[in-house]
Amino acid sequence: MKTKELVCIGCPLGCSLKVAISEEGIMEVAGNTCPRGADYAKKELTDPRRIVTSSVKVQGGHLPCVSVKTETDIPKDQIFACVRALKDVVLTAPVEIGKVVAENVAGTGVNVIATKQIYAE
Repeated sequence: MKTKELVCIGCPLGCSLKVAISEEGIMEVAGNTCPRGADYAKKELTDPRRIVTSSVKVQGGHLPCVSVKTETDIPKDQIFACVRALKDVVLTAPVEIGKVVAENVAGTGVNVIATKQIYAE
């Protein structure tokens, strides 16, 4: 039986998790204080995913860039591809919160959206 140790990011508590993995792949999670810990550990060890936050350039706005994020989590191994895809994106003000900045970013099936409103100068 293998053992993995993780720190849960499912809630602000940051529980120290110990995951025992049997030869059959069955996982037993200990150390979590809420049910989200067990779900997080299992997902992290089988299909790790993350929300990506970044910023993109804005022309003609009251600020030079806008904060953006993926609408949902994407596979962890696609984070750098997602950021590279945003590198050359330039928006024109005004930019509304929720505006789709990049569709199907890096082939993940997930859109990137603006998280701040940028007014035109």
